[in-house]
Amino acid sequence: MVRPYGIKVNKRKEREERYDKEEDEVEEQPKFEQKQKARESSKKAKKESTSRAEEDNDEEEVTEEATAAAEDIVGGIPIVLNAPNKEKSGIVFVLEKASLEVAKVGKTYQLLNSDDHANFLKKNNRNPADYRPDITHQALLMILDSPVNKAGRLKAVYVRTEKGVLFEVKPHVRIPRTFKRFAGIMLQLLQKLSITAVNSHEKLLRCVKNPIEEHHLPVNSHRIGFSHSSEKLVNMQKHLATVCDDDRDTVFVVGAMAHGKIDCNYIDEFVSVSEYPLSAAYCISRICEALATNWNII
Repeated sequence: MVRPYGIKVNKRKEREERYDKEEDEVEEQPKFEQKQKARESSKKAKKESTSRAEEDNDEEEVTEEATAAAEDIVGGIPIVLNAPNKEKSGIVFVLEKASLEVAKVGKTYQLLNSDDHANFLKKNNRNPADYRPDITHQALLMILDSPVNKAGRLKAVYVRTEKGVLFEVKPHVRIPRTFKRFAGIMLQLLQKLSITAVNSHEKLLRCVKNPIEEHHLPVNSHRIGFSHSSEKLVNMQKHLATVCDDDRDTVFVVGAMAHGKIDCNYIDEFVSVSEYPLSAAYCISRICEALATNWNII
């Protein structure tokens, strides 16, 4: 037997009555409560307007600071304006066998390193321990932050990768402190072959032609290589006092790899600065400290 239609009608009436009750409750609210809500809403609107005005002022200050800083930033690299000392002899650093290699990982090109791409390197039958671009990063920071560079005695810095790519780093470039930004700049350099200043045509980092001894190293310069396996153990300060002359420049060749030694034909002598194996960054720090002491750079 079918239910009568009147039952559904009664349910709809009940719903309509409930809806009418809600409207009646809203209409029966006291007038002073509505006035209080209106006052509170006006106060909130005033606070929001003042906060927005303050945010706009902050944004204007930030944009002014950003535009002022953008004048000194070149491809994400700030410039340190050091006056080169052309009257006195200088030094040149060469970082050999740097682990800087770009590969397509997934859909993007990245600078390979042992921490982020260990699985990718193992799949391609490569040893992840050999991919250490952080060694080059630390060595460049140690060279460019040294008092010898700030005194204008650093002439140039050259880096040659394991694949044989040679590029030059200007002494007045400030390398990024974080490794991620450094990896991004190296990726841009190895893909575009140079990083140019925004407000000028100066190339702060650029790939140059091999071989380095014929095209880039100073003429009649004394070239010293560093290796822990060398039999000539020297006190760096005393040795540089006898080697570094005022008439010729000195070239220091340091390995920027995790293991192994450098073997270059253009090096005049190999020396060891410690009885223990040292990192490239600490070896460079010993060189710069000895030079600063001999040249009275404080």
